[in-house]
Amino acid sequence: MTTNYKPNQPIWCAGCGHFGVQGALKYALKTLDIQPHETMILAGIGCSGSIQNNLGTYGYHAMHGRVLPTAIGTALANPALTVIASGGDGDGYAIGVGHFVHTLKRNPSLVYIVMNNGTYGLTKGQDSPTKDAPDWAPGEDALDAITLGLSIGSSTFLARGFAGAPEQLNELTIKALEHARSGRGFAFLEVLSPCVTYNDTYPLWEAMVHDLDKDADYDASDRTLAFTTCMKLKDDHRIPTGVIYQGDHPTLEKALLEEGARPIAQIDSDISEHRPKLDAILENCRV
Repeated sequence: MTTNYKPNQPIWCAGCGHFGVQGALKYALKTLDIQPHETMILAGIGCSGSIQNNLGTYGYHAMHGRVLPTAIGTALANPALTVIASGGDGDGYAIGVGHFVHTLKRNPSLVYIVMNNGTYGLTKGQDSPTKDAPDWAPGEDALDAITLGLSIGSSTFLARGFAGAPEQLNELTIKALEHARSGRGFAFLEVLSPCVTYNDTYPLWEAMVHDLDKDADYDASDRTLAFTTCMKLKDDHRIPTGVIYQGDHPTLEKALLEEGARPIAQIDSDISEHRPKLDAILENCRV
């Protein structure tokens, strides 16, 4: 994979789960032969918000909680790009949760990777929406983005990986990219990505994960089975990983881009034929 942009060195703490996410992205992009100039990575706020600087692709640092609408705009403007949105659980499930829900509902063909560590690492360890029994509300249940996604009937790809299981994470990242690039819609991949400084959950999550990809009786195309399986595993204090649901539903771009219509990136931007009208408007404004 060649690049014209020199990637930065990651600034994460040694042992951070985000290294696993970055490694899986590198592996998947190389395996699928997706070139840097064909790739746009957008990131949100938080420790995860620097990943787009490290891979040598086109990159954009979105406003807090707004990475998904920015990514949707990018994908609609230039469908030839492989668009990957990324961020943390605070960015995606707190201030950005409204955009997350509506992106699941609208089903645009892009990838969204959320690095979930249950804490706000950049601002010194406050509890995030995915923290079980947060200190400030010990009776509150953690937000589960997978079951939230399953409840939205137009969602088409829901998966979860663990930074401590790199081989599975590599394959899940490939599958997410293939889903979006084939025009099947929104590929959501949550990664359990421990924060070794403020919430080191490596041993806890390693003991709790349950790989559905290894279950011969599990059918990821069955939404009802996916939901009931997730709820049963939750009751057993287990965390499902793997491709949890994959299905089909009309995509946002198919609804918005009429057949034969040209995306913005492919429209001729030459304004010469409109220049006389523009000059007249400007001249009128000077009067």
